[in-house]
Amino acid sequence: MTTSPRPAGGPTPEESAPEGTAPAGDTTLLVIAKEPLPGRAKTRLCPPCTPQQAARLAAAALHDTLEAVRVMPAARRVLVLSGRPGEWLPPGFDVVPQCSGGLDERLAAAFAAAGTGPALLVGMDTPQVTPALLEPALGPDGWRECDAWFGPALDGGFWALGLARPDPALLRGVPMSTATTGQAQLDRLTREGLRVRRLPALRDVDTAEDAVRVAAETPGSRFAAAVAAVPELPPHRPGIPTGRSPQDTAQHRTAAP
Repeated sequence: MTTSPRPAGGPTPEESAPEGTAPAGDTTLLVIAKEPLPGRAKTRLCPPCTPQQAARLAAAALHDTLEAVRVMPAARRVLVLSGRPGEWLPPGFDVVPQCSGGLDERLAAAFAAAGTGPALLVGMDTPQVTPALLEPALGPDGWRECDAWFGPALDGGFWALGLARPDPALLRGVPMSTATTGQAQLDRLTREGLRVRRLPALRDVDTAEDAVRVAAETPGSRFAAAVAAVPELPPHRPGIPTGRSPQDTAQHRTAAP
């Protein structure tokens, strides 16, 4: 990736970056999300949550996700948002609106707007994402002998997708919000001859059970604090398997927000 010459006396990328934001890298980082409004965000948490409680959990999940992205090296950090930004948005992000249409079209448009360099997209449903989980795709060798990164979700969708050469056609027409969305997207990549590397599988926060389990995985996070503030949510019981059966996934068919 080439960069413009530094103007005489101008700041370096490190000097101009917002405080706490990592310096420039080669990859554009995309987060696709919806504004966490009551009655619009995390509606499958209701009941036991009220719409207001669900919105607070959504805001916490989004904030934690954005913080993990913010500290990673990137050519640009972009929030692809349906709605308006709020206090949950940390500095260091460009905000662009989501296009209309189905999820496949919205994901395709996000990659189209990323430009010609590599891009990695994550959703807002996995607040347990950490810099360490993203580092394989964003390290010095992240794109060496690699055309795509794929992060599967336990519900059959995916939480992350990276493309060395963003091509919207790789997403358009992939059936979204099904129990086989992730496999369909992966099949699309491999049929096109892309060399795909995988990120760890993560649990999407779709239901109250998901929220409790993810909060238990991330003590000290804003999301865990938000879950603890909802008395209607049951405590996590250690020892319960974290995977889902086919019967469970039939009701949890998501890809990215």
